[in-house]
Amino acid sequence: MEHNYVVIMAGGIGSRFWPYSRAEKPKQFLDVLGTGRSLLQMTYDRFLALCPSENFYIITNQRYYDIVKEQLPELSDDQILLEPIGRNTAAAVAYPAFKIKQKDPAGIMVVAPSDHVVFKENLFVDNLRTAIKAASGSEKLITLGIVPSRPETGYGYIQYHSSPLKKVKKVKTFTEKPELELAKKFLESGDFVWNAGIFIWSIESITKAFHTHLTDMAVIFEEGSGLYYTESEQKFIDTAYAQCKSVSIDYGIMEKAVNVYMVKGKFDWSDLGSWDSLHEIRDKDKNGNVVDGTALLYDSKNCYVKGPDDLLIVAQDLDGYLVTKSDNVLLICKKDAEKKFRDFLADAKTKGEQFS
Repeated sequence: MEHNYVVIMAGGIGSRFWPYSRAEKPKQFLDVLGTGRSLLQMTYDRFLALCPSENFYIITNQRYYDIVKEQLPELSDDQILLEPIGRNTAAAVAYPAFKIKQKDPAGIMVVAPSDHVVFKENLFVDNLRTAIKAASGSEKLITLGIVPSRPETGYGYIQYHSSPLKKVKKVKTFTEKPELELAKKFLESGDFVWNAGIFIWSIESITKAFHTHLTDMAVIFEEGSGLYYTESEQKFIDTAYAQCKSVSIDYGIMEKAVNVYMVKGKFDWSDLGSWDSLHEIRDKDKNGNVVDGTALLYDSKNCYVKGPDDLLIVAQDLDGYLVTKSDNVLLICKKDAEKKFRDFLADAKTKGEQFS
């Protein structure tokens, strides 16, 4: 465990959960499931079985430093890596990877988003241990794949070489968010899994991959990898991020590398990317409705209704709607309208920054 490191990516703004998720406090810092722990805290708790707290790194936007410090007070300043601007997931992986390399070149790095939900966590940890063992002493770049339960168009897919006797399978292809008919064919084929965006690799293999596929980015972060958390490090990172292109780790490395492997996840998982995905995992009444707060629903089904307890929401004849009030915004829309949320948020900003 001493050479295992966990990097949690916590920099997004959660726009598809607006207005509950706001720029000042995005969904990863909210108690979305009513457990008493935020999504970030639940992610941290989940990985404690793999490494000690001193081997965690949280990478997030500068504006969220105080929230991370409040929610995970056991972490030192050196473990909270601050991005001045968003540069997608490749930069968010490169920064901690080269930092860990300076500290422990024999390290194994697990990278995970901060806003996913995992059920059957014991199986999740078992799958990760399988991946960590495979990554140790090899050049394998490993991702976790989730067995699809439906032809989902909002997730990326991984096709793998079928090898029933091997727990770690060679990846054939990556496909980003397919159309419905193609997603159905993926399910029928039996050799596709959802891309969970959880990665496992040795520090040596991922830094080598950066030098091969994203050379400019590797050089940038290699130069600053010996710095520890000081004002000079943050000034360096501010400059480094300004030079980085915005590219995902999937596109920048995983889709190009030939040494990519997959461990099939046996656990239940949701990326909580939208209100619709949250509705899917919540307990529902006999009409398929989820209610957080106080509501009276008449002739309504498959809805998600959320508001403060002291506000009575009354709705009639709705099918598949989201009705939510958070602070100064009331939103009523189709529950599966996640592609419209960026428009909602952009237009809300024109009415005043206080609504975003």
